[in-house]
Amino acid sequence: MPLDTGTVSHLSLVAEGDRDDTAAPPAQPSVDHGVDLGEALRAARLFHGMTLQDVADATRIRQAYVEALEDMRLDELPSRPFTIGYIKAVAGLLRLDPEAAVARFKLEAHDDAEPLRAPIGVHRQRDPRLGLLLVGGLLVGGAIVFWNVAQRAMTHDAEPRTQVASQAAPAAPTTPTAQAQAGGAVSLGAPLPAPAESTTPAPYVTPGLEAAAAAGGSADAVAAAAKARKEAEALAAPEAIANLGAPFKGKGAMYGAAPADSSGVILQARKSTSLVVRGADGAVHFTRWLSAGDAFRAPRTPGLVADVSEPASIDVFTGGVLTGRLSAPQTQLSKLVPAPPKPVAAPAQAPARPQ
Repeated sequence: MPLDTGTVSHLSLVAEGDRDDTAAPPAQPSVDHGVDLGEALRAARLFHGMTLQDVADATRIRQAYVEALEDMRLDELPSRPFTIGYIKAVAGLLRLDPEAAVARFKLEAHDDAEPLRAPIGVHRQRDPRLGLLLVGGLLVGGAIVFWNVAQRAMTHDAEPRTQVASQAAPAAPTTPTAQAQAGGAVSLGAPLPAPAESTTPAPYVTPGLEAAAAAGGSADAVAAAAKARKEAEALAAPEAIANLGAPFKGKGAMYGAAPADSSGVILQARKSTSLVVRGADGAVHFTRWLSAGDAFRAPRTPGLVADVSEPASIDVFTGGVLTGRLSAPQTQLSKLVPAPPKPVAAPAQAPARPQ
């Protein structure tokens, strides 16, 4: 039965007293082998006859990471803490000192995030001129502060002395000659009248500036706003309907009922506006946007209501003559029809006297 030697690559059995002429097995490479840590790990792996896949299976590390670690391609490895963990696991598998392997890795691949340590035996020396400059600056600053404080104290002491001297100075006596030249009694020490307050003049306002700002700032907008204002004033002016009783004149399209079915009421637009005629049940009988001059002849249907956007822009003609304008957005057309005149009773004749 063959002898199971395990992982022993060379076994030399000699009898007592015999000389072993075979070469001794090479020693296992240490952590300091090669030019870097990667070469030391590769030499240890080859010494134990293991492949990259064997190391990856034993340590549960990717084969690509093991190969990058032996080639010291640190940019292909994960973060530094994971790399240090991989080094410890591979070194322990290959029977190397894990701490010594990590120490060599840190020495060869320095971490930029770690602060550099000062060399041993070197003392930092400061320039002695910096101390002199600092002391000189403090002295100059202190001198400036002291001078300002002294000047302020001297000024503060001089003000009370001036006030005391002015209070102690006697008033100039009045002589009879001065009083005679003044033409009367002179009263000294009388308070002077208060100076007149200056009034600030009203700021200049450019004509039309307010209207331009309200209309958007353009000249066209100002002209449009002025035109609309004049039209509104013309509609609201009492003299605008001074021609009451004027006959109806068609100036545009005529809508609504035929003359035979008309109630005698005609609504004519003085300017563009909307007109909606509804029945008593709310149903729409007529709706249209009337231009200036267009008219609507109301039918005899009872309960009709006229709904307009601008009541003052609608003239009301009854019996063919102008009787006024609409005064409310909603108006019952039946109220625009004038009541028939009451018949005048003939005077009673007195009974004839008997002859």
